[in-house]
Amino acid sequence: MASNTQKTYKLSTGAQIPAIGLGTWQDEAAQEASVLVALQTGYRHIDTARCYGTEAAVGKAIQKSGINRSEIFVTSKLWNNKHHPDDVAQALQDSLDDLGLEYLDLFLMHWPCAFKRGDDPFPSDKDGKLITADIDYVDTYKAMEDLVKSGKAKAIGVCNFSRKEIERLIANATIKPAVHQMELHPWLQQSDFYDFHRTHGIHVTQYSPFGDQNQIYGAQEKYGQLINDETLVEIGKKYGKTSAQVALVWGIEHGRSVIPKSKHPERIRQNFDINFELKPEDLKKISSIDRKLRFNDSSKDFGYELFTDLDGKQKCRC
Repeated sequence: MASNTQKTYKLSTGAQIPAIGLGTWQDEAAQEASVLVALQTGYRHIDTARCYGTEAAVGKAIQKSGINRSEIFVTSKLWNNKHHPDDVAQALQDSLDDLGLEYLDLFLMHWPCAFKRGDDPFPSDKDGKLITADIDYVDTYKAMEDLVKSGKAKAIGVCNFSRKEIERLIANATIKPAVHQMELHPWLQQSDFYDFHRTHGIHVTQYSPFGDQNQIYGAQEKYGQLINDETLVEIGKKYGKTSAQVALVWGIEHGRSVIPKSKHPERIRQNFDINFELKPEDLKKISSIDRKLRFNDSSKDFGYELFTDLDGKQKCRC
């Protein structure tokens, strides 16, 4: 059996996606160094997105690493202002140009909702209200299918979709989404929704695997931090590991990829140091701490009701 740091999962396309990856949201100035440390540590899965503003830094790190392109799984995402079918191909090309790459291993639709067309990632009116657009995500996805045919995206998928949205996409798509990237952690386990993906052969990647680490969610004072959860801390002590390492292994042992983000070299290395297995009784203990607590719900900001049929919807964007 491959170690967690070497483990990969087979996508519906036949490609292999590594179980552990590095998220690159925020801290644009730190990303080149962070990605380079990650690649030197052994990571072979890098997750970025157009709206992160980190694609150029990621590309520089890949080039500096000297690692063969074929050994690195690179994911990026289509932002909401480029949902019009006529804009999708150029949006991917813009990402490829910044990354300095000829293709992406995975191209995801970042959200199911569309903003006004144009180059402003957050178009707003004179009152500062976000301007949305009536563009069907199915039409956007069909334009993404053409990118697979061109070879510029080896696989496509989505992020932050509800079950009904995924079902509708499957019913209307020619190419089934290879991956659904979603918020998932021991406080938001979404077991039924995950089983739905397994049934349909859609791989799940967990973002925010530590739940509430990011201050942007503003929920730490109210709920505390997942990494301080007593159950995770105690299980970590049993294995001589941190609660964060336990949370990552929990995700991997359920067959999902995890993409923790960090700009600190020691934490990047620590997140990769997860070659241990959780005993069944410990997995059962973690199952008992599901609080159905969703931290990232942009429904109010985006003017679009997200996650309507999923756990955690009762929690507003904190």
